[in-house]
Amino acid sequence: MRPALSDYQHLASGKVRELYRVDDEHLLFVATDRISAFDYILDTVIPDKGRILTAMSVFFFDLVDAPNHLAGPPDDERIPAEVLGRALVVQELEMLPVEAVARGYLTGSGLLDYQRTGKVCGIELPPGLVEASRFDRPLFTPATKAELGAHDENITFDDVVRLIGAERAQELRDVTLRIYQQGADHALSKGIIVADTKFEFGVDKDGTLRLADEVFTPDSSRYWSADNYREGVVQESFDKQFVRNWLTGPESGWDRTSNTPPPPLPTHIVEATRARYIEAYERISGLKFDDWIGSDA
Repeated sequence: MRPALSDYQHLASGKVRELYRVDDEHLLFVATDRISAFDYILDTVIPDKGRILTAMSVFFFDLVDAPNHLAGPPDDERIPAEVLGRALVVQELEMLPVEAVARGYLTGSGLLDYQRTGKVCGIELPPGLVEASRFDRPLFTPATKAELGAHDENITFDDVVRLIGAERAQELRDVTLRIYQQGADHALSKGIIVADTKFEFGVDKDGTLRLADEVFTPDSSRYWSADNYREGVVQESFDKQFVRNWLTGPESGWDRTSNTPPPPLPTHIVEATRARYIEAYERISGLKFDDWIGSDA
């Protein structure tokens, strides 16, 4: 018989995830349907979002060549029935204080950095790059881990060395770029460009670096249509950039500089966001989302 969620000690709430203690060595990661943008948790949820993120993460944990924090299958008997399909039992790790970001294309905060300085996270880039320019080789562009409600800040590799030491920093960069290439190559074979993505890593009790949290999800990555890719313009996306674009567009009526929370999402944006997330999962994994755990729960 499966335990109830209330049987576990609640440890923390993030923008999307709830964290519970299973035992002395294991945690329960629960992905909710919450969505965040511009460091706000929106009032509107995206139905099934937590299950999509979990399904995508499980697929990519298996695909990429890196140790990870999974401590059981997605139907592990330690997962309560009420969160089955959106929860994973994982090893407890000592998490690194760095967001490991890999970029294959110039966009987002990287583009703003480049426009100001000609660099991204201290990496000198050639002149003349524009929105969605493809790099000759992917970049490791780390960021600090901000507290809930604060902004992540791009940092240099030297900053990472100061935070975690030279040997661990080099390992982090090498693993990040290797698994980004593996995931991006697979997605591209399915017609989707992974423009950039963010990983989190922790260290286990034996000192092994392990991939943690979510992997290549529409929340942590920028997914673009390969068929419609065109340098110099904002790309069609399959990720939460779609929500960001609506919030900063004329229909929302929201002023990002006003220090007021964003408005609720209208139904058509909620439905379109859910559809994009599901399409990204099904195209990349080759699996049907209706077959994922919890569909009949």
